[in-house]
Amino acid sequence: MNQINVLGTELLPCSTDPMTGYYRTGCCENRGDDPGMHVVCCRVTDDFLVFSASRGNDLSTPMPEYGFPGLVAGDQWCVCAMRWHEAFLAGHACPVVLESTHVSALEYVDLDDLRTHAA
Repeated sequence: MNQINVLGTELLPCSTDPMTGYYRTGCCENRGDDPGMHVVCCRVTDDFLVFSASRGNDLSTPMPEYGFPGLVAGDQWCVCAMRWHEAFLAGHACPVVLESTHVSALEYVDLDDLRTHAA
């Protein structure tokens, strides 16, 4: 099944180093069973990482038991659409890679807001 991005074209990979995606395929794909909707491909910033940690999702600390290296500014990562929107509303949104952001993100985020923060 082809996955579509917010621009209406084929979804491109977000990152393989670190390996991202709910399914750890490198893509922010949506197969309908990801309760967190990890569909927004972000280029994380220090500001976003601090904000996310303040909301209970520490993305900076490595968790080797889960194969998670911890993120640093500049890494690309599939984040939850609702978390990106929350960061956007609070003024902490990080850049978005539109070609790698799944169309289902538009259920939570306005395309104009994503375009304003395009990487």
